[in-house]
Amino acid sequence: MVTFENFTAEDGLPIYLQIIRYVKRGVAAGSIADGEELPSRRVLSARLGVNPNTVQKAYRTLEEEGVIASRSGAKSEVTLTPETVEAVRRQLLEQEAGSLVRALRQAGLDKAAALALLERLWDETEKEEGT
Repeated sequence: MVTFENFTAEDGLPIYLQIIRYVKRGVAAGSIADGEELPSRRVLSARLGVNPNTVQKAYRTLEEEGVIASRSGAKSEVTLTPETVEAVRRQLLEQEAGSLVRALRQAGLDKAAALALLERLWDETEKEEGT
């Protein structure tokens, strides 16, 4: 069961989008697997202290994107194909990279300076990880 015990709400982003991102990050990282159940809408709304309609909106979006399936009278569960997992990973990476690019541009870096910074940080991370 997806517990949401590590879920932390952030200011500035609607909670339903944070729920979606939490599930997708778990899928991309492999910590949320095919067939895992999600808490009921009522249970999750109580756990997070939000309106049940907020959870409903998140679950409906995840259903539309093929990440979860819900059946009448049953809990929602994660339904993943390799293609879905790859699409979720790609979408998350593009969103994160887009945010980074916007932040670098707002900081006044041009493309060459931004790429140099990323290359330096990449190399430092490789050294730390010993790869």
